[in-house]
Amino acid sequence: MKWVNTDGRIPIKSWCEDVEDGAMQQAINLSNHPVMFHHVALMPDCHRGYGMPIGGVIACENAVIPNAVGVDIGCGMASVETNLTGMDAGLIEDVLEELSYLIPTGFNHHKEDQAWNGFDKAPDLPVVQRELASARRQLGTLGGGNHFIEIQMGDNGLIWLMLHSGSRNFGYKIAKEYNQAAMKRCAMWHSQLPPGNGEDSLSFLPIGSHEAAQYIDAMKFALAFAQANRDAMLTVFKSVVREMTGADFMREINIHHNFASIENHYGKNVWVHRKGATQAKKDQLGIIPGSMGTSSYIVRGLGNPESFESCSHGAGRASGRAEFNRTHTVEECEADMEGIVFGGWGKTRKGTPDISEAPGAYKNIDEVIAAESDLVEVVVKLRPLGVMKG
Repeated sequence: MKWVNTDGRIPIKSWCEDVEDGAMQQAINLSNHPVMFHHVALMPDCHRGYGMPIGGVIACENAVIPNAVGVDIGCGMASVETNLTGMDAGLIEDVLEELSYLIPTGFNHHKEDQAWNGFDKAPDLPVVQRELASARRQLGTLGGGNHFIEIQMGDNGLIWLMLHSGSRNFGYKIAKEYNQAAMKRCAMWHSQLPPGNGEDSLSFLPIGSHEAAQYIDAMKFALAFAQANRDAMLTVFKSVVREMTGADFMREINIHHNFASIENHYGKNVWVHRKGATQAKKDQLGIIPGSMGTSSYIVRGLGNPESFESCSHGAGRASGRAEFNRTHTVEECEADMEGIVFGGWGKTRKGTPDISEAPGAYKNIDEVIAAESDLVEVVVKLRPLGVMKG
């Protein structure tokens, strides 16, 4: 970790050795924000996002910032340890093929409503109520982009199952609506905010306002839905693996990496926003994935107060999607996937192969883990055997 002197109102602490210029400017903007508390923390997977860096952690006094949580509220990881000591490529291919029929990906949904008692507890907010009908068919779906399902081998000699997904359309609609509300409020109050508008806005909602209360209720519901979504897919995943192998299951982890929560840090109750960052309280188990061709890690938090008890949420992108597609070839990306069962590449809007999720598009996960040795300790290192992308 190092201090970064930016002459901001509060300092920046960075676990990322080489922060790209755009992400650093966003961190500087945050350090000059009127509701920020104590310091801005950058995790080792930090890279530029909308308004706030992905891999950023901030604490706000009596305020929430919708764009500091982001549009995929509750996006996170789930993983379960099996008692299997191996799976051959043919079996892995069979499992992934069966999952492709049972778990919709991309923009696809289930054809029938899915059961979850949380639907009956949805807050009576228009932005939530409008999405409920479609959400009943989105529950247990993977989505697209960097969302994935993987079969992995742990260095403890056991097979692990892992997946990455979030709150589907709930997060996007909630973030968009309450960012607009925050922008209107801050414009009305003539709030002195850092540069940024629209999707880059750092407008805030003061705790005590009805908009902040609504956003928090909507966000909490999205978090619950995201966790239920991962639970539903993990149930299917386990069922398929059990049916094909007779496996039993042991440790199970389900965590978020896009959320805000009220916590006590440096003697104050503050709203900690983690955007592409994972909570890492003392002895808390977490998941830090790499890429579709590199290692992932099960970790235990060390409760470091300087990161607001947080750690990275993954490897972090080293290259934008369009740039990577333009500068790399299918052949070199497939070489990086040698020995791993996967279904090939998708297509861009132009109809060319979309290789933007290839291992080379991400930072070196082993270096990321090494950079946060004061935030987490490694419990199990996992290598991918088979991958299904959204």
